[in-house]
Amino acid sequence: METNHQVHASNHQASGRLAAIILAAGMSRRMGQPKMLLPWGKKTVLEQVITTLATSGIEELIIVTGAARQAVEAEAARLGQRWPIQTIFNPQYETGEMMSSIRLGLAALGPHINATLIAPGDQPQLSLQAAQNIVSAWKTSGARLIVPSFERRRGHPWVIGRDLWSKLSEANTARAFLSAHADEIQYVECDATVLQDLDTPEEYAQGLKNI
Repeated sequence: METNHQVHASNHQASGRLAAIILAAGMSRRMGQPKMLLPWGKKTVLEQVITTLATSGIEELIIVTGAARQAVEAEAARLGQRWPIQTIFNPQYETGEMMSSIRLGLAALGPHINATLIAPGDQPQLSLQAAQNIVSAWKTSGARLIVPSFERRRGHPWVIGRDLWSKLSEANTARAFLSAHADEIQYVECDATVLQDLDTPEEYAQGLKNI
């Protein structure tokens, strides 16, 4: 699935601005409690996600909230004292449809943003090195789509250039969009953390052991 093909980035992209849309609207049904607020070492899950992304070179962060809105927004406000964070509420969160959150996030991005990273809010395992590799690949490859992989499996988070945002907004699912634009994807090999997230108490317990 990976390719060694590289193209030279334009000066515009190499110096462009990259934001992140953090998807945090889910109802955490399988976890049984709001995942974003769970402890993760000395941080919360959401704080760990934001810290990793902001440290990797992301300039702005948009958190799309839904379930547990007030608590998640309060946590975002606390973290906003350190990082450039904006929150947006998804009133359709109960449908469990991720695309509605992505559309809201895309619509909120300013004209100065060249690309955005689509990031699950329940991926505190993501290593800083993996995040940096993804950001670096966008800045240097010239590709409009950057997707991390581990052992030929697609992972998260992934980057999409501005000129493809309308196509993503029109898609029924993110997977369908990526399949339709498979020939434009630049894969970047990362560690296994790009495949990991938190859905169940068992995954959470295992994740805590690896901190």
